[in-house]
Amino acid sequence: MENLHASEALRVVLESVSILGVETVDLKRSLGRVLAESISSNRDLPPYDVSMMDGFAVRSGDVVSAPTQLVIIEDIKAGDMPTKIVRTGQCARIMTGAPIPQGADAVIPVEETHGLSAEIVQIDKTAKSGNYIRPQGDSMKNGEVVLQAGTEITPGVIGVLATVKVAVLSVYRRPRVAILSTGNELEGMSDPVDPNKIPNSNSYALMAQVQALGIEPVLLGIARDDPIELEEFLRRGLEYDVLLVSGGTSVGVHDYVRPTTARLGVQMKFWRVAIRPGHPLAFGITNTSSVFGLPGNPVSSMVCFEEFVLPALRRMMGNQRLYRRTVTARLTHPVRFNPGRTEFIRIYLTRDAAGYIATSTGSQSSGALLSMAKADGLLVVPSDSTGLAEGEQVTVQLLDGAAFQDAIEFRE
Repeated sequence: MENLHASEALRVVLESVSILGVETVDLKRSLGRVLAESISSNRDLPPYDVSMMDGFAVRSGDVVSAPTQLVIIEDIKAGDMPTKIVRTGQCARIMTGAPIPQGADAVIPVEETHGLSAEIVQIDKTAKSGNYIRPQGDSMKNGEVVLQAGTEITPGVIGVLATVKVAVLSVYRRPRVAILSTGNELEGMSDPVDPNKIPNSNSYALMAQVQALGIEPVLLGIARDDPIELEEFLRRGLEYDVLLVSGGTSVGVHDYVRPTTARLGVQMKFWRVAIRPGHPLAFGITNTSSVFGLPGNPVSSMVCFEEFVLPALRRMMGNQRLYRRTVTARLTHPVRFNPGRTEFIRIYLTRDAAGYIATSTGSQSSGALLSMAKADGLLVVPSDSTGLAEGEQVTVQLLDGAAFQDAIEFRE
């Protein structure tokens, strides 16, 4: 299939990949993985009714009016168990997290009391039953499912796993990814500088995009424009779950990737997608591998990764959220556009009281890698658009660096 719309190409990719197998990992090495099993609680938490405040455990019937004086019969710290029953006219001094003693059904914060002596406290406010008490099992109940299979493991999830004492867990395997660049014009990282060559930035930019997903890819190097050499590199790459090949997928007489992959048994699903940048994108599969033929221009390669490779890798890892987060922003300048292809414009974001503001990073040439380095996101221009006006609301896909900002305002 040739010249698919972006949405159709993405559908083909996602229908062609599936979740990989399951492996076990230590909890300390699980960040960023995806649970392959549901996790149940092994206890009630809290294990009993506990105080939410430092203060006094009281009988609510004793504090229906205020002020009132009560006798302190016990001090209860977090980790202690009460030894006495609170009866009429009595209370217990209690710390945050400590268990509520029998007989008490409310907690008065210390700020709402006055100590009259070591044994007598004055309660200055009334309270109803349950005041400042966390009931047993409020956070989790013994036997209930607390984490579903398919949950991405974040720091908060690790905290829950530690709470229920899961030291080793089942997760979906991360795909093994190989990256190959092609072309006689490329200059390797260790090669001497040659002004007539083009530095092999694609392998390293793609490497970083893969690493950002928690995957450590293998760089196969540079395959020259020779069918025999290219075939040797591609054979090695097809041993991996995913092979990313940049360059050589167009229709020039020296673009050997497509015919060579066909000889190696790769079933091509499509080549060329109606997007800009990234038109010469190809995708194919074998029984064990997925192959992305990415454009040779560095920005095109990175954009195609964002739009097609990233969702595929996340699906293979078991993620349920496959796509970059989007925001709505106000455009600071008009955008001229010829309809027919979905366009991705590199922009940086600022914001004011009305929300996000999107501004082009500069040249949108597919070779202008600096414009990608400056970008907070990709402004998505629909294929049927005839242009965007200054001030128009637009959709922006956030890139990795846009997860952070340089200031924050707390409203007091």
